[in-house]
Amino acid sequence: MPLKVELKPNERIIIGESLLINGDQRTRFTIKGTAPILREKDILLPEQADTPARRVYLAVQLMYTSRDPGEHHDVYFSLVRDIVQAAPSMWPYIEAINNQILTGNLYKALKEGRKLIGYESELINDAKRGAGVRKRGKAIIQPARA
Repeated sequence: MPLKVELKPNERIIIGESLLINGDQRTRFTIKGTAPILREKDILLPEQADTPARRVYLAVQLMYTSRDPGEHHDVYFSLVRDIVQAAPSMWPYIEAINNQILTGNLYKALKEGRKLIGYESELINDAKRGAGVRKRGKAIIQPARA
């Protein structure tokens, strides 16, 4: 089934291994084929991969857009090992990404990667606020000490 795409002025889209940048007018087109496609909102640029979860997402994105996803497995698994050692509570999110990768659903792995980034943001915000420790997305409230 063809994919109908409408791009805003100057919006970017990745089709296969190519980055397309729209001109200064709204554009509509139809894509037929099986090339991987990422709209701008889902694209993470290397300079934006400034946290461990974002680096994991970037590795999955590279797998998704690459002709040979296996080229990126070593980097991905190295990043995953480091992130789980640093924050074991991220394991359920990593496991969900891994399951999608193993079944060849790299686009769905990216969606799971967005959840990992969201959870990492929660952890960082909680640490900044000095909030209680989170476990699998649920706060463990610690009583105030007098």
